[in-house]
Amino acid sequence: MLRLRARWLARIRAFFSARDVLEVETPTLSSAGTTDPHIHSFATAYSGPGQRHGQRLYLHSSPEFPMKRLLAAGSGCIYQIAKVFRDGEAGRYHQPEFTLLEWYRVGFDQHRLMREVARLVQDLLDQPSLLQDPEYLSYAAIFQRHLRIDPHRATVAQLKTCAAAQDLPCPPGMPEDDVDPWLHWLLSHCIEPHLGRDRLTFIYDYPASQAALARIRPGDPPLADRFELYYRGIELANGFHELSDADEQRRRFTADNQRRVARGLAPIPPDEYLLAALAAGLPDCAGVALGLDRLLMLATDNAALEDVLAFPLERN
Repeated sequence: MLRLRARWLARIRAFFSARDVLEVETPTLSSAGTTDPHIHSFATAYSGPGQRHGQRLYLHSSPEFPMKRLLAAGSGCIYQIAKVFRDGEAGRYHQPEFTLLEWYRVGFDQHRLMREVARLVQDLLDQPSLLQDPEYLSYAAIFQRHLRIDPHRATVAQLKTCAAAQDLPCPPGMPEDDVDPWLHWLLSHCIEPHLGRDRLTFIYDYPASQAALARIRPGDPPLADRFELYYRGIELANGFHELSDADEQRRRFTADNQRRVARGLAPIPPDEYLLAALAAGLPDCAGVALGLDRLLMLATDNAALEDVLAFPLERN
């Protein structure tokens, strides 16, 4: 497994070198954590000399924010192979420490980046069955195909009825005024297991309410320029046509923290360095984060992440 991982790292570097994409490193410790209420950062405090003594620091859950600062400073297309950390995540497909491959392509939109992601993954997996064209489906299309509902216009009552029709029990604490948790619940239990069964499957055009760090495309309904990659029912990558509006990004950070407080979680200070970089000017670009450990798990027909890691949490 170590040898295969080493060969993959060499192939990844060759892939990006051939495309003139620069490898970078960014800090693992940050003064700002993620405001996303679904992701929990590990936190510590600096105890050394200087004005920052006692400052709260976070292990990054993604290298996205500092990489965007590099983009705004004129780095051009960049990638990074990074160890990232998320508290409260352990299980078959989750570890509190894992490896992300994250890259940003200046001048790309989500569709062009999806095609590049497919080429890289096909190259790493090297399986004849994956040489066929990937499948590209909209978020609306997968809900129509598997559940016969329009996810962009469905109400909570309709989604609740849909879950009951699928014999899917309602988990405690589900809101009555927010469709997104219901959509996530139906997606994870009724749709994801069917995605990417025999080829790579990309899902794109997510609801605007699930944009995260993606641009929102106006329309009826407005849509997020976001995509995810699935293979054998497992999500492998999450990508965006990146938001470059600093004011909108601040509004999203504020909304995240409001949701955190409503759930009894502590608010996280927004990354002011990122906001300043966006205000200075982020080039038009698309970015994606790919979970290398999950991909390695699928490539070797293993059942859990711990099977492909030298030191998973259980043996660390």
